[in-house]
Amino acid sequence: MRVVLAEDSVLLREGLAGLLERFGHTVAAAVGDAPALTAAVAEHEPDIVVTDVRMPPGFTDEGLRAAFALRAVRPGLPVLILSQYVQQAYVAEIMGPGIGYLLKDRIGHVREFADAVERVAAGGTVVDPEVVRQLLAHRRDPLRRLTPREREVLALVAEGRSNAAVARSLVVTEAAVAKHIANIFAKLDLPLAGDDHRRVLAVLAYLRG
Repeated sequence: MRVVLAEDSVLLREGLAGLLERFGHTVAAAVGDAPALTAAVAEHEPDIVVTDVRMPPGFTDEGLRAAFALRAVRPGLPVLILSQYVQQAYVAEIMGPGIGYLLKDRIGHVREFADAVERVAAGGTVVDPEVVRQLLAHRRDPLRRLTPREREVLALVAEGRSNAAVARSLVVTEAAVAKHIANIFAKLDLPLAGDDHRRVLAVLAYLRG
């Protein structure tokens, strides 16, 4: 098969490329960021894309967003996601045909990875059981993903306090509060929009919990 590989870590990228070729596949392109992934797929028309989730420039979900944007243009493009994280915002897409989602640290055997590539390329779905467990847990109670400190911050935000007021209450800097709030938005999978809008959605999630 012809594979386009996207991974920002040079060592891991080269290792995966060598592994794929060892199993008889052709790595048409091995790239390190989302724009390069998009360009490589357009140029090489691969049988499957193997991609990390967090890549330059923002190191959030660029790889995943690029992959699903490519699937929108080329429906059915097989995508195998390799990540250290479970990305909650893409549950429906992750469970679709021709999709795989494996956690890097839980791949125990080289053959397991190779089998996953072949199954996904054939239109199958391969999802790490830990990914499924986390997705189900998140759907039951997304607030469980927050740390105790993030829950404290969200509770104060729910009281209508500003970042400055939260900082004074917790005796921390406003920068620390802003970082906690950004983490809360990410963990609750709140869409990118104005911060005021996301604060309201976060409070609603807190009140529902």
